[in-house]
Amino acid sequence: MLKQFFWMCSGADTDILKTSSKAEQTKYAGIGGTVFFTAMMAFIASSYALFTVFDNYFTAIFFGLIWGLLIFNLDRFIVSTIKKQENKWKEILQVTPRIILAVIIAVVISKPLEIKIFEKEINQVLLTQKNDLTLANKNQLSNQFTPEINSIKNEIAALKHEIDIKETETNTLYSTYISEAEGTAGTKLLGKGPVYKEKREKHDATLAELKQLKIDNKTKISEKENQINSLIKLQKEQEITTQPIINNFGGLMARINALNKLPWLPSFFIFLLFLAIETSPIFSKLIAPKGEYDFKLQDNENAVKNWVEQKENQRAAVLSTDTILNTAIYNELADEEELYNYKKQKARKILQFQADAFHKSQKKIIG
Repeated sequence: MLKQFFWMCSGADTDILKTSSKAEQTKYAGIGGTVFFTAMMAFIASSYALFTVFDNYFTAIFFGLIWGLLIFNLDRFIVSTIKKQENKWKEILQVTPRIILAVIIAVVISKPLEIKIFEKEINQVLLTQKNDLTLANKNQLSNQFTPEINSIKNEIAALKHEIDIKETETNTLYSTYISEAEGTAGTKLLGKGPVYKEKREKHDATLAELKQLKIDNKTKISEKENQINSLIKLQKEQEITTQPIINNFGGLMARINALNKLPWLPSFFIFLLFLAIETSPIFSKLIAPKGEYDFKLQDNENAVKNWVEQKENQRAAVLSTDTILNTAIYNELADEEELYNYKKQKARKILQFQADAFHKSQKKIIG
């Protein structure tokens, strides 16, 4: 039962194989087993690759099964269409397109399995890339918010500087009226005279302005600090919002790119392994001498070919004979007066019908 299943996988004619030697049966069972297990590897590889895309077992298995059946059908077609030729160069020319297709299939099958085999190394590469993306994302958001934050900070610094200027002016006026009272400056008269009072009043007015300025600027500074805090909070929120996108960076394309950053030699040998598996049925049929199965298959094909040629020759002979007979019969009928009169009568009626129809159409047009 298993042997017949592998025969079916090889694309061979099971009726011919049943009458062939054990060696031929074993050879085609091996070819069919290679085709079957290649399709199984394709199913496993595509299921894993699709799982990294959809993150769902049922979806990955369903589409992976479809892909495995597709590879199975392609491999079976490739192997079944290779036929032994008398000339080796013709055989090589025949299998060249099939080898190219086998190479493509080997690449498609091996790549997802390489990703699984080197999963730990790929995860390390992805972690580095994620960290770089996180830093780049933070720098990008910082460049977006920093100019506005710095502008507000400059406004706060300007408000504080305005207070400092007013404080300096107030302190200067304070020193002036104290010096006037002590007689060390100004009029240099000891005591609190009119000049002292004038300078004291000016100082007190400036001091009141300073107090009001501190109150006003404190309110403005508080508002601007709240603006800065809101911008910083918004920046942090955007960092938190965009971080899951970076954390999910690890799809199929990202893993393939990460695999390409690893040393190429191990990956290349895995590819060679699958290439050998994929092309082994082709090369086995190419290298093996013409066997019993090939002779029997060729005999069946030649029998069908000869039968078709016989039928075509028979049809050609029938057509030629029928043409000669028809020519003779119609030539003889052309001389019969009865047939001539009958056809003349029918032709007269057709002409009468045409004349009547034309007359009616013209009458409708004229009105």
